[in-house]
Amino acid sequence: MHRNLKNALAWLLAPAALLVAGCGGRVSASDVGAAQNLSSISIQASETRIDTNRTTRYSATLADGEPASVEWSVSGGDPTAGPGSISREGVYTPPSYLTQDAVTVRVSAVLTGRAAQPSGNTALTVTPGFLQPLTPANLSLGANGSVTISGSMTEVGGTGGMRFALASNTAGTPSIQGTLSAPRCVRGSVGGSNPAYTVCSVTYTAPAVIPASDSVYILGTVASNPTLSWTRVLLNAAGISSNPAEHQTRLAVPVPLGSSSGSNMDYDASRGQLTDCCGGTLGALLQDTSGNQFVLSNNHVFARSDQSIPGETIIQPGLIDNGCTPYGVGPGTNPVATLTGYPALSSPSTNVDAAIARVTPGLVDPRGSILELGTKQPDGTLAAAAPGISSTAGKGEAASLGMMVAKSGRTTGLTCAAVSAVDVDVVVDYFTDCAETTHSMTKTFTNQIAIAGTSFSDAGDSGALVVDAADAEPVGLFFAGGTDINGVEQAIASPAGDVLAELNSQVPESGAPTTYSFVGGVDHPVSCLSYDGANSQEETPGKPALPAAERERVEAALAQAQLLINPANGIVRAGIVASKDHPGQGAIALFVEPVPATNSAASAPAIPASVGGVPTVVLPVSGPSGESAAPPVATQPKAASLNQVLAIKQKTAASLLKSHPALFGVGVGQSLDNPSDAALILFVDRKKITGSLPDSPELAGGVRVRYILMDRLHVTRSHGFASGAAAPGGACFSSRRTDAAKDAVQEQFTPRDPDIFENQLNQPE
Repeated sequence: MHRNLKNALAWLLAPAALLVAGCGGRVSASDVGAAQNLSSISIQASETRIDTNRTTRYSATLADGEPASVEWSVSGGDPTAGPGSISREGVYTPPSYLTQDAVTVRVSAVLTGRAAQPSGNTALTVTPGFLQPLTPANLSLGANGSVTISGSMTEVGGTGGMRFALASNTAGTPSIQGTLSAPRCVRGSVGGSNPAYTVCSVTYTAPAVIPASDSVYILGTVASNPTLSWTRVLLNAAGISSNPAEHQTRLAVPVPLGSSSGSNMDYDASRGQLTDCCGGTLGALLQDTSGNQFVLSNNHVFARSDQSIPGETIIQPGLIDNGCTPYGVGPGTNPVATLTGYPALSSPSTNVDAAIARVTPGLVDPRGSILELGTKQPDGTLAAAAPGISSTAGKGEAASLGMMVAKSGRTTGLTCAAVSAVDVDVVVDYFTDCAETTHSMTKTFTNQIAIAGTSFSDAGDSGALVVDAADAEPVGLFFAGGTDINGVEQAIASPAGDVLAELNSQVPESGAPTTYSFVGGVDHPVSCLSYDGANSQEETPGKPALPAAERERVEAALAQAQLLINPANGIVRAGIVASKDHPGQGAIALFVEPVPATNSAASAPAIPASVGGVPTVVLPVSGPSGESAAPPVATQPKAASLNQVLAIKQKTAASLLKSHPALFGVGVGQSLDNPSDAALILFVDRKKITGSLPDSPELAGGVRVRYILMDRLHVTRSHGFASGAAAPGGACFSSRRTDAAKDAVQEQFTPRDPDIFENQLNQPE
């Protein structure tokens, strides 16, 4: 995924052309309204106070309440940046930056064609927002370790700043795990030779004693508005120190892999001004049969989503980490490779997002070393190391469900998580520009790998090599992802073998057929950094707060579930809980005697996926009262269940993706309601669910279905917008959500939208 930064280049920031705008909270129906009566019309506004990263909509009505056709205008605002703009439809976009801590904008309306009549107006307060969220997004520290965390805001001059707080979670619960210094802000000014935005930083120091892995959060807010950004710090007793900032700097040649990179031409320009730029990750080193070496990354990182031609310069770091200053225009980057070729995304025969560039001799580590893939050094940092190739001769290995994998990327550095789904078919959006204002194509990839992990990946990690954490063998090439409603990153990678196969068939070297393989060394384990185990909070079953209709539906099935109780089969009790596979829905809890640790998942009692149309949740009995403190420890699904779901997925995936506009991915993973069962994984666009999940739990063959609700995937999650362009809802600069985006976590859904999928699932071969 690219990571964009609007107008980061200081020398382009002329007072009349500071073109930075971001995207932030969305106006919702729950926002407090404001109205201003005019002599003949009334103006309604969703909000009376916004920051520079947001938009708001105005409407007008006549005295009798009927909609009024009006002409809009804005005035006042910032003395240098101006008042912003308002569209014909009444959508107000603030200026990209402010020179003050807050300004007042006057929004006016007159009846269409009646400009001579007196017009009315209403006031709107605009404050600075985030230009760039807190960085690094995540890091790891041992006892007494310290790190400086910074963020920037869309204020040039002024006296405002950021507030920082130390918390145990993103909700703001105070933490005593370490200390924060006083914040420091560097303030820019308009004019002069080096105008700049306000950048604020704080230093965090870890405690002297870390009993076990834990996480703390550094929360940052821009003064005078509630927009929230955070950095997650993984405290570890092993003393590992890992900071993704190293991946984003200009490194000494020969540069290691896992670092920032991209095309030297990956930027947008308008009216002679460079307005934004993109970047990704140098993923891995490849070698052909003649011994020539190539760097591997994504098509959308190296080849600008099919827009490049062979010969373009690949630089380190990428433009995103050099103030959008191209090589040849200013200092700060090294040209390390030349684009060789790529399987075209526009081709229906292409099933990977990949591109390669021939290495400029001496400028890329010839051993294929990847940042932080090696062992811990005396100072706590992790050494660079090549991936393992000794057991596969550089061809990579296949992913398996539950496999612990690692990746070293530009934005989040070294992180580890488990493969959460295999054989994934997923729809991904591409854009021709960094700002994502021009849609290029929508492409469906098949047989992909899904990896789920908190802080596993973020925008800018695109192109990172995914390896088996046990032996560092290449497994996949990361190219897309997003964050679900629980704050977990859902990463998508193309299988390593498929990447090599398509390069072999579609990217011949010098016009002659060739075979590519990964450059590396002896297999070795990776010092995994996983944020999933820190601060984990298991849900305890109880009486879920379900809507009355949903509770009635589940209670109706409870009587039928009581018939399943049979101590001889391990089922001792039934109740009502919330389903984890079906967000917002209730489920039948079947309490079972725990399976001894020495037994395999195959020995667990057979549990139906649903009872009376209601999904079941399997919970172990923890005492004589028949209660359960937590769901069972995750196991691998039974082979028979996995094979059954794989068969159903392969038969129905294409029709499923066409059956409902909210669906953009189908794969095979593990049920959270019963980890002994495999589940059909459905990736669902939360913005297109208006009241019901698109499925009935009673699927053909009785297999389980698990929903992952999130924003639709595309390869460029991180983006901003030029001045005057409305910012659509979505992530801004990274997947870390602001307060305004957290509403999705609380969304409730009605139980079913019957018969949408049964027809597809019951069709003959």
